[in-house]
Amino acid sequence: MFKVTLLEIAKLVEGELVGDPGIVITGVSGIKEAKKGDITFLANSKYESLLEATEASAIITSKLPVVSSRPLIKTENPSFAFAKVMAMFVPDAIRHPQGISAQVFVSPKAKLGKNVAIGPFTIIEDNAIVGDDTVIYGNCYIGRDTKIGSKSVIYPNVSIRERISIGNRVIIHCGAVIGSDGFGFAMIRGVQEKIPQVGTVVIEDDVEIGANVTIDRARFDKTFIGKGTKIDNLVQIAHNVTIGENCTIVAQAGVSGSTIIGKNVILAGQAGLVGHITVGDGAIAAAQAGVTKSIPPHTMVSGYPARPHDVAKRVNACVQNLPQLYKHIKELEKKIDELTKKLKEKNG
Repeated sequence: MFKVTLLEIAKLVEGELVGDPGIVITGVSGIKEAKKGDITFLANSKYESLLEATEASAIITSKLPVVSSRPLIKTENPSFAFAKVMAMFVPDAIRHPQGISAQVFVSPKAKLGKNVAIGPFTIIEDNAIVGDDTVIYGNCYIGRDTKIGSKSVIYPNVSIRERISIGNRVIIHCGAVIGSDGFGFAMIRGVQEKIPQVGTVVIEDDVEIGANVTIDRARFDKTFIGKGTKIDNLVQIAHNVTIGENCTIVAQAGVSGSTIIGKNVILAGQAGLVGHITVGDGAIAAAQAGVTKSIPPHTMVSGYPARPHDVAKRVNACVQNLPQLYKHIKELEKKIDELTKKLKEKNG
């Protein structure tokens, strides 16, 4: 059994220890599931009531004032600190393939870097380049003239089509499709004619792409994903979209063609954006927001159609009161009818 003291954990996460430094930790767990000997974490203040309810022997928290009878390690980012502690207890949770399977097809014209690992039934086409220390799991497809940088990880059943550029330390999860045709058609004499999509996709360093994400190639030029951006599962990014650095795109969001998204933008779950708009740096589209026009920098929008969040909340509050208002109006109409009838009788 792996054991470590609270003092050692505090040093690892560069946190402030409040409590007995000699307490021995033997496991990690969520705050509700934790038992004696476990360390857990609290990142959201709305769950502060669980501080006393948990059976954990210690808790990693933020540096904001927190009252607890249990030992604490206060950090700038409790979630990230807890992840570092988890790595101590489960160091080999992910074991990537080693070497190149005999059941791989690699074109003689492809170029593989040093220490590349490739799982069975993967196909790598002509003139593809795979950088040093990159891992490609089984059943993947890497198209011709595609370039993948170093220390990237491509999980099973990923399709990366021709002429795509992927940077270093990129992670692409199962089932993602990079470089499929953009959705482009023209109605000609009642028939939908396909418009060729001859552009590419460029993904910069340190991007992570979730399972079953689809990123379409551009009609011309490129679809672009900036450095450090994280994309959750089941996201659709259309042709010629530009996404800046360090954005967060949450599950089931959809971005229509030629939309430009700035840096540090958050698109929450199921947010939908029309095409040819601009989202400014630091903007947030809340869950299920229907964004029909450009969003200024550092603005939060919500609702459908999306409005500034404070406006959307007032609109929603009015909508919630509609049944009561409808009833009130009916009562007023009834009283008006009665008064009108009395006036008519009085005036003969």
